Amino acid sequence: MARTILYTHDDFGGHETPPGHVEHSGRFHAVSKALSGEAFAPLIRRDAPRASLDLVEAVHGTALVSAMDAARPSAPRNTETFKASQAPSLEDAPNLVQIDGDTFMGPTSFDAALRAAGAAAAGVDAVFNGEAQNAFVAARPPGHHAEPGRPMGFCLFNSIAIAAMHARAAHGAARVAVVDFDVHHGNGTQAAFWDDEGAFFASSHEWPQYPGTGADEERGAFDNICNAPIASGEGGAAFQRAWGRRLLPALSDFDPDVILISAGFDAHGADPLGGLRLTEADFAWVSAEIISVAKDKCDGRVVSLLEGGYDLTALGRCVATHLRALMAA
Repeated sequence: MARTILYTHDDFGGHETPPGHVEHSGRFHAVSKALSGEAFAPLIRRDAPRASLDLVEAVHGTALVSAMDAARPSAPRNTETFKASQAPSLEDAPNLVQIDGDTFMGPTSFDAALRAAGAAAAGVDAVFNGEAQNAFVAARPPGHHAEPGRPMGFCLFNSIAIAAMHARAAHGAARVAVVDFDVHHGNGTQAAFWDDEGAFFASSHEWPQYPGTGADEERGAFDNICNAPIASGEGGAAFQRAWGRRLLPALSDFDPDVILISAGFDAHGADPLGGLRLTEADFAWVSAEIISVAKDKCDGRVVSLLEGGYDLTALGRCVATHLRALMAA
């Protein structure tokens, strides 16, 4: 059985969003509960470390990171720099700062986002150093919508892009790959990788759906982007065709040194934000297929990060399914 590290931290549960927001602390607790059973006792469990600001700035730049730090409720606000403001409709959540229409920071959020990025980078270290075969980061907030120049879509920092750049800087990985099966397109990762010949991004996602990116013809400056839009209402057959015929062959052809997974489970049929009809079996299949490519191309090195998934019951079951695949690698 593979050595799999699970990174988690109480700050992931502490990240604050307004009452009624779908990206809430219950997601963290549902995942923690799902991974608490005897079947997951072999996991190596570690607290998620905080990323250094330098690590985050490698993707987001000094100005944005500094503005985010200044805008958080626990630090002096600088709304002129960041243009963040306390949302006037948040009477029940006076300590929140609204970044955009659905993205918020509370007193714990900045640290939670740093820990998400830090855990992703630590997972990269572990798989390159031979300490583990693979790793999973059970983080909130998610990250794949955060573009280099702006947070958005529940996401503050793009943890998976930060981890990919860390693999290059710290371990000499010439070719880094991110694959994304969240129901929403990972526009932030695509934007970070667009002009980078050594960075590959592959995504399946519902179409049309937020954020409106991810069309077939979006291929990157070096043909290093591979998008597979899936029509609303489709299920496992269309999903497995997209991966089996297009995304997995493109990933294999890229010949990566490490594979990072944006593991969003909001394409499940029970999810309130998605219009696809996947089941746990579909996530088990795609997880195993990605791991198979990793075994063939990069000694099995995989680091997976939680992205979406907003039905708590389905989320817990899907994360457990995904972890079983990682542990069986």
